Amino acid sequence: MSLLQELQDRSGNQCELCGSKSDLSIYEVPPISTGGVDGSLLACSTCIEQIEDADKTDANHWRCLNDSMWSEFRAVKVMAWRMLHRVKKDGWSQDLLDMMYLEDEDLRFAEATGEHLDESEKIIHRDVNGAILQAGDSVVLIKDLKVKGSSMVAKQGTAVRRISLDPENAKYIEGKVGATQIVIITDYVKKMAEKE
Repeated sequence: MSLLQELQDRSGNQCELCGSKSDLSIYEVPPISTGGVDGSLLACSTCIEQIEDADKTDANHWRCLNDSMWSEFRAVKVMAWRMLHRVKKDGWSQDLLDMMYLEDEDLRFAEATGEHLDESEKIIHRDVNGAILQAGDSVVLIKDLKVKGSSMVAKQGTAVRRISLDPENAKYIEGKVGATQIVIITDYVKKMAEKE
């Protein structure tokens, strides 16, 4: 069974956030590197557009989270938590956040993008050229790096895809080199341009 079929079955073929039945597609919740059914949800184009572009966020649209925040599925709960934090200046969402409970592991996943922080609290990760790095970006190593605790050397020019950011240190990111998950210092990476 394909991922799309699994998500359609799980959701009853409707957006797992707002309940819309039209223009649905898979949304992989960042910064999950595995994706799959546990790291993805079925969402409508309206929800996806607003998730991906904070400037297009319509707080009233997200009142639908009153229902979806109780989902049994991790990806749905995490996105509900993140979007409630994004619109919390409107007041009503704080009441929902106060009722919401996430297991520790789910909460770490939800906080991984820093969405819940005020602008003044956010830690900004920058590559060697000063470009801002986001969770899920791809970077290239600009020098050979010895991987601590192993004999492996990550070679200059190696692409590291779908990075995650250390929420407490602006100099650290994580990503996979081959099959190994490693911590990388941002001074040694360059952000890859997105493919058009």
